[in-house]
Amino acid sequence: MRFGPVPVAEAAGLISAHTVRRDGITLRKGAVIPQDAAAGLAGAGLSEIVAAALEPGDVGEDEAAARLAAHLRGANLRAEAPFTGRCNLFAETAGVLTLAPARIDAVNTVDEAVTVATLPPFKPVVEGEMVATVKIIPYAVPGAVLAQACAADTAGALAVAPYRRRRVGVVSTRLPSLKETTIDKTLRVLAERLAPTGAEIVFEDRVAHAAGSVAAALVEATDRAGADLVVVFGASAIADRRDVIPAGITAAGGTVAHLGMPVDPGNLLLVGSRAGVPVIGAPGCARSPKENGFDWILHRLLADLTVTRADIVALGVGGLLMEIVSRPQPRAGGEAADPDA
Repeated sequence: MRFGPVPVAEAAGLISAHTVRRDGITLRKGAVIPQDAAAGLAGAGLSEIVAAALEPGDVGEDEAAARLAAHLRGANLRAEAPFTGRCNLFAETAGVLTLAPARIDAVNTVDEAVTVATLPPFKPVVEGEMVATVKIIPYAVPGAVLAQACAADTAGALAVAPYRRRRVGVVSTRLPSLKETTIDKTLRVLAERLAPTGAEIVFEDRVAHAAGSVAAALVEATDRAGADLVVVFGASAIADRRDVIPAGITAAGGTVAHLGMPVDPGNLLLVGSRAGVPVIGAPGCARSPKENGFDWILHRLLADLTVTRADIVALGVGGLLMEIVSRPQPRAGGEAADPDA
């Protein structure tokens, strides 16, 4: 693409690089310069104008943005019509955004003329939410640059995994120190968390804080109530794999995949399963409506995405979230650390 000042008399058919206003004539930035406008500007005394001219093999900004967006668009995304070298991608359904950062980086590395910006991976999104934007910086790019950006290994790099698990079971354990009103509030907060995903609580039980009681409730939730995800809120935080909640999962014939996560609040979260149904041992912060590590795992599982140990340990960078005011004690200061994180 050629770019620079040209005589106004030779500007017709070129792209105006900037907005120009003179004697009632307006040329918009990025617009093709009409013959009559060029003549009018020349008559108004303007001698030259900064313009761009496509060369053979160049692809205009809008076409390039649309083609790259279509290449990157995976399941449950739609691309809107391009404008000013930009093409936006929107979620067609509620779910979790999936993408491979390395593949987006590969596109952005091709040339400074080509850019892609996205929401963070695994971000919960609602229908109609913008998840990514493709922006072509100049008014055109060489076809070879666009072809490299549309390399095969970046096809469908962005997608939305829709929420699939709709039936949530909740088991709450009791101790004398835990008020029933706290459990009631916990259930309300969870229901509010689930609402945007289309899931609902279909089973709720309150049992003694003992492994056998937890095991029996898990069997009831999965085998009889048909829950496809179970959340266990302990009256006391999980301190070890041999503690009540993980022991209860094991006693019910389930497995514990991972205990602990490098997200604060949310450190004391457990992920396991029983009869093919995911089980979350919720950290104490999950009782609060504020975002915490529980949300990050909950949404992935509701979207039927596998959560492995590798996935969890990779959350450390960016895993330090804002302090929750309601925490009874601050993080800093040794013995003052909150055991129910």
